[in-house]
Formats: sequence, structure tokens, C-alpha cells
Amino acid sequence: MGISTGTETLSPQSKSVKSDHLPSLDGMRAISIALVLLGHLSGTRGFVRLDLGIGDYAHLGVVVFFVISGFLITRLMLSERAKSGYVSLKLFYARRALRLFPAAYVFIACVGLLWWAGVVHLQPRDIWHAVTYTTNYLPDRSWQFGHLWSLSVEEQFYLIWPCTFVLLGTRRAGWVAAGVILFGPVARSGAWLFLRGTPYYGLEMFPMVADCLATGCLLAKVAGWLESKDWYLRLFKPAYSFGLVALVLLVNRYLGYTVVSVFGTSIINIGLAILIHRSVYYSHDWVGRVLNWKPIAFVGLLSYSLYLWQQLFLNRNSAAWANAFPQNLVFAIAAALGSYFLLEKPLLKLRHRLRA
Repeated sequence: MGISTGTETLSPQSKSVKSDHLPSLDGMRAISIALVLLGHLSGTRGFVRLDLGIGDYAHLGVVVFFVISGFLITRLMLSERAKSGYVSLKLFYARRALRLFPAAYVFIACVGLLWWAGVVHLQPRDIWHAVTYTTNYLPDRSWQFGHLWSLSVEEQFYLIWPCTFVLLGTRRAGWVAAGVILFGPVARSGAWLFLRGTPYYGLEMFPMVADCLATGCLLAKVAGWLESKDWYLRLFKPAYSFGLVALVLLVNRYLGYTVVSVFGTSIINIGLAILIHRSVYYSHDWVGRVLNWKPIAFVGLLSYSLYLWQQLFLNRNSAAWANAFPQNLVFAIAAALGSYFLLEKPLLKLRHRLRA
């Protein structure tokens, strides 16, 4: 019904999984960035403060990104090992650097110039932590660089996980991912016990959020095994899938409570992983057709650029004209399109050459 454990293909339902591109993931990214944009638009001048009753949905969008990232990166390394017998760390880091660094550092440089010109307010430490991808360890960070905490988490993941995968091997790396998932509630409990009353309480430090990425990693490892289990495939039925969506949103609604925050995050991660797996496995049903519809898939392709630039314009604490709706959204989209077509897309060819 599926594959051998997480290596060759994912399912007979998807015709494109034999390539490095997995169907529906761009559509899932589009949903993620839509949650972020809507959450940051809420309360900006000219836009209503939107309480959907599901908690911090902008943060939930970032968690979706994390689970997708863990799943996709592990899937690519499994595919590379299946094809060539090994994973090249040198080429992995070269591809990641080309994909992420140019756009991010251009954004950091532009915001730095605006700070120098007196247009935005930053602290010198904001620049330092942004450049070194350690914003997730910075308390009281400025709004313009506040979202870089998630990119910092991603870079820390890229530093650790591929080396773990290569040095320990596929099987033991899978056990490491499982251990990180189990450690997540322990880390969040430790933060509640020892960091309350300090500026570091509530920060998205890597141990507190690594289980989001690890859940995606483990999914990629055991996807084939799961697809051979009837009890698991039943979760892909519409009724169960909608139930999972409702469960994720319900838990996210009450994440402000300590117990829910400690243990509910794990429930959200697992629920999202199953929904992501379903979107890839059933890429040709009506949900898959929506997720793979070209306009939605393009928004997913643009999601990294959108995520970078939206923070500069979607600022509810600013009274500036550029931060008022609807021009703030127009500016964010325009900046993202410029970044994608002028910088990121030209570098894709070089990344493809490195992959080949």
C-alpha cells in the first residue's frame, strides 16, 4: 500500500512523489502564511482586530511551517541516501544557504538602513541576533525583527539534524527524533518551573520548540510503515480529518493555560503531522486539488518571502501610513514578489545544479 520505511515513494495516490517535489506541501505552506498574515494584519490601522476564537493563529501558522520543514528535509535526505547511498552534508548546507541566506540578509540590511535613517526603531542587539540567527534567545526584541525567531529555530535545526542523520544513520536518527518529541513537554515544564519571572520565560528557545520539527522528521521516517496500517489510514477519512482540524484549533485556543501549553503543543504537532501526511497521500481528492491549485501553490512558493517582509509593514503598533491597511498588505506582497523574482528564483537554478 505504501513504501518501505520512509525511503522511496510515499503512496500510489500521488504521481509526483518520485521526484523531490511532494504534492500539496506548497498548498499547506499557503495556509500557514495566510494564518500569519491574518494574525499580523489584525489590529493594524484600518483593519479590525480579528479574534477567531482559536487562539494565536499566527503562531499556529509558524508551527505548521515547522512540521512541514522537518518532514520535507528528512524526506529529501532519505531520498538522497536511497539514490546515492549517502547524504552530502556539504551540498546540503550549500543548498540551504543559497535558499535562505541571500533573501534574509537583504531584508536585514534594508531594515538596518531604515533604522540608520531613523524610520524604524531597533536596538543594536536586534541586528546582532538577526545576523547570527539567535533571535529566539533575545528577550524584548523589536517588532521589525521579532519574526526572525522562527528562522533562527529553523537554522538551528539545520545545523543539528542533518549531522545527526548522517553520523547516527537513519534508524538511530529516528530514535533521536522520537526522544526530542518526548523531551518537548519536559523542556516546557522546566521553563515554567525555572524561568518564570525572568526575561527568558516564554521565549521560543530551541529545546522548547524542537519537538515541532522532530515530529515532521519522524513522520518522514515512518511514513511507509504507517501507510501499511489500516487504523492509521482511517484517520485520513474526511470525518476524522475534520475532527483533527477541530482538535488542533481547540487545543491552540487554550495554549495560554500552563498545562495545555506543556502537553497540548505535542497534540498540535501530531495532529498537524497527520494532516500534512494526508494532504500528500491523497493529493488528488478535492482537498488535494485545492492545495495544488496553481494560485494557491504559488502563494506557498512565495511564503518564505512573504514571511520575511510582512513584519515590516503589518505592524499594529505603528501609526505610519505604510503600516495601515490596505497599503500595508500591498507593500508586503510587492516586497515579497521582488525578493522572489529578483533574488530567490535566479538562485534556484544553482540549487538545482547542486542537487543534480
